[in-house]
Amino acid sequence: MNTQISPIAIALNRFGLGARSDETLPVDPRGWLLGQFDRFMPQQASFATLPDAGSILQRYDLHRKADRAAMDAGGAGDPAAVQKAARQQFTHDAHALYHDAVQARMQTMLVNRAPFIERMVVFWSNHFCVSADNPPVAALAGAFERDAIRPHVLGRFSDMLLAVEQHPAMLIYLNQRGSIGPDSKAALHVEQRDHARRPGLNENLGREIMELHTMGVRSGYTQADVTEFARALTGWTIDPGGADPDAFVFRPARHEPGVRTIMGIEYDEPGAGQAEAALRDFARHPATASHISTALARHFTGDVPPPALVGRLAATFNATRGDLPSLYRTLIDSPEPWAPVALRFKSPWDWTVSALRGFGADNANAFQVAPLLAKLGQPVWKPGSPAGWDDTDATWAAPASLLQRVELAGRFAAPIGQRLDARTLAPRLLPGALSPETATEITRAESPTAALALLLVSPDFLRR
Repeated sequence: MNTQISPIAIALNRFGLGARSDETLPVDPRGWLLGQFDRFMPQQASFATLPDAGSILQRYDLHRKADRAAMDAGGAGDPAAVQKAARQQFTHDAHALYHDAVQARMQTMLVNRAPFIERMVVFWSNHFCVSADNPPVAALAGAFERDAIRPHVLGRFSDMLLAVEQHPAMLIYLNQRGSIGPDSKAALHVEQRDHARRPGLNENLGREIMELHTMGVRSGYTQADVTEFARALTGWTIDPGGADPDAFVFRPARHEPGVRTIMGIEYDEPGAGQAEAALRDFARHPATASHISTALARHFTGDVPPPALVGRLAATFNATRGDLPSLYRTLIDSPEPWAPVALRFKSPWDWTVSALRGFGADNANAFQVAPLLAKLGQPVWKPGSPAGWDDTDATWAAPASLLQRVELAGRFAAPIGQRLDARTLAPRLLPGALSPETATEITRAESPTAALALLLVSPDFLRR
């Protein structure tokens, strides 16, 4: 078997999103990747058409307030039934917005001039993930990627970090909006009214920032540091009933007073600036450079990333204070991601995007993307955990998962089997990477449709 993969195929399929059958192959793979830095468009038209997610939260908040007022006034009707109807309508609206956002994301992946940078958008969206398993987060998941990730994918890590942690989707997902300092004015006011009820501290956001988003586990912080950081974060919340329900809000009355000591550093900044200062320090921490570099190297080189590549990336991260374009350039200039053998098994998202691009699809609305990815086991923006989707091959190479791909490959191929010839398509999608065995099997397929489906589930196409 021919295991050698050409640099063109690596640029298209390992760095990019997969070749399109209707686009010219790049002559200079590295130059093609570097040129995308100037071609990337943060604000894609497909996302611009989405309604404001905050308006749905605002509408739900208005329903809740009206219901509460009716109950307090002893109004006619069944308040519980009214509340149930409002929740059901909110859930319906949130799920509809989620599906529209998934379609918009796929549309962006199908037709764009910077597939490598779009891959990095998906990488960071998974690194700083929210899981759209409840209606409020489902409503905001698309806006989270659009507003917190895309504008910063070619900026600094610290700026993306701040945008992510202050986004309403993250504040809701990790229960930050209900975190109140035990000695804050708000907590003392509640206790004065009801001695048995005193609001508490929620450490979820602080813990995940330190464990997953920045420094990583076993990087030197303690449980006391997590608690102190959670105290610094108190007051960070949202206001669905405010003038801008999408905006980050700081409530001084909820903020725990006093100086915070986190990993040996004292933070005496006032208000929201206290947690922001800690975030900036986390973003510059050497452990963060190592954590981010390991994840990035794994994404491009395999489950056990080469230490030399991780070290090179970490050195760039530290030297540039987290300048992401510099990090990407180091990745492109390093030899390890260009190894001429298959290094990664495609996730369901990667496989679906590359299949549709390979068949020349340019309209995501021709497919029901959200249920399709759910069927494949990787529902969009629903990893079920703050750790995001696992980026290891064993997660996606199970026999049951492959059977789902076989079934969907046939469905993708059926409408176009008579107008695309897999024998000529295969070398365009896998230039210098098509094995003789796969080429022979395609030639022997019983029909044009079967040949196309076979291409999509061949070992050559399943890996990148």
